[in-house]
Parts: sequence; C-alpha cells; structure tokens
Amino acid sequence: MSNKVFSAIQKKGQRVLNVYFTAGHPTLSSIPTIVEGLQEGGADLIELGMPYSDPLADGTTIQQSSAAALHNGMNLKYLFEQVKISTSNNDIPIILMGYYNQILQFGVERFLDLAAENGVSGMIIPDLPMFEYENLYQTMFEERNLGISFLISPMTSEDRIQQAGRLSSAFLYMVSQSSITGKTNEITQSQKDYFTRVDQMDIKSPRLIGFGIYDKTTFDTACQYSSGAIVGSSFIRALEQDASKKGIINFVKSIID
Repeated sequence: MSNKVFSAIQKKGQRVLNVYFTAGHPTLSSIPTIVEGLQEGGADLIELGMPYSDPLADGTTIQQSSAAALHNGMNLKYLFEQVKISTSNNDIPIILMGYYNQILQFGVERFLDLAAENGVSGMIIPDLPMFEYENLYQTMFEERNLGISFLISPMTSEDRIQQAGRLSSAFLYMVSQSSITGKTNEITQSQKDYFTRVDQMDIKSPRLIGFGIYDKTTFDTACQYSSGAIVGSSFIRALEQDASKKGIINFVKSIID
C-alpha cells in the first residue's frame, strides 16, 4: 500500500480528519482557497466531490451543493485544473469522490492518468463493484500510486467487509449508518457495536468513519473506534455561511481542538 493517503494515515496514527466538499461550490474557482484553509486548519485529508446529477448516497446538503456546482459550470477539465493549482501549493492528500458512470463516460484510463498527473492521491467510487476493480482496474491504480477506498455499512456481510478491507489501499470507509449522508443524530449504541465488530476483524487497511460525523463530539466518538473520521455535510453548510480561509480554519479547529 504505497500511496499518499495511506502514508498520511499511517503517519498520523489516530484522530485523522478527512473533510469533504463539492468541487465548484460555493463558487466555481473556490477549490484552492478551501484546500489551503483546510490544510492550515489542521485537516489531514481532503475528499473532493465530483458534482453529479444523480448522486446515490448523498443527502440533501450534498445534493444541493452538487446541483449548484454544475450550475456554476464545474466540469472534470476545470476540476483537474483547480486540483493542480491546489496540489502544487499544498501537501495535503486530495481524494476524488465520484460515481462510476462519470468515470466510464470520461474513459477510465484517461481519467486516472489526469488524476495522477494533477496530484490526486486517491479515489472513492461508491458504486464501483469490487470484482470489477480487482479484475479490470487494480493494476491501473497501483501503477499510478492512486489509493482507493471501498465502503462498508452495518448491513455489509463479514465476507464483503474482509474483501473491502483487503482491496482498500487508502483506507476502508466505514459508513456509520444505513442511510444517506447528512444526518445529525448522536452516534447510537448499535453503531458502536458495529464499529467494535469491524474492529475485531483482522483488517490491515486503516478505517475512517463517515456519514453523521458533524461536530467535535461525533468526531471524538468515531475516533475511539477507528483511525479517524470524515466530515462532509456540516462543512458544506459552514462554507455557505463563510467560505473565507479564516472561516474554514475556524471550522476545522472546532472539530479537532
């Protein structure tokens, strides 16, 4: 597992903060400023959403940000240009999150080439079947030092959890609940039982918990059961209130300090 995402998690060890936002939101050209603010604030990873007209697992906040980004004119060509500016000036690993159909339409090998050339460190493709990745794309990812993360949920069987852990070269993405993103309830005992169950499996890949992580309390709880957590919808809402670098730094510090 030699990719920048995995290395960053291994180096930090615990309390890894991965922050999600949608490319092209709140403004078309805001990616470099947001990346800079997240790095200065103390985030460890950035998950950059590729806006899509039909997102499967996203809640209202992320869906609306995706629609706004498309309305602003965001496309993959401009996204890669913005990522290149960001990775030229910042060290923080950037992970692209998008859907399989987007990448198929663009051309998988062409997409991965551009991702690697412009400094992307990893990918999350929620609807990419693991057997297709293993048989068609794993070598392409490894040749470009691109990590990949597969998702599991409380409903995932132990066999599939083991398979996802084996194939996830960046981190294993533990979805905290069997629903869409953006829920803001406290972490329940049944979720904690699920985290513990996965923790007791012999999985080599580091684990990050996502969905329903929105403040210091939920972040701290998630970190008791994993290497860290992913914050998304609450950051997008914060950006809509204050997208300045200072506002971004303050948001990150409110989670980790």
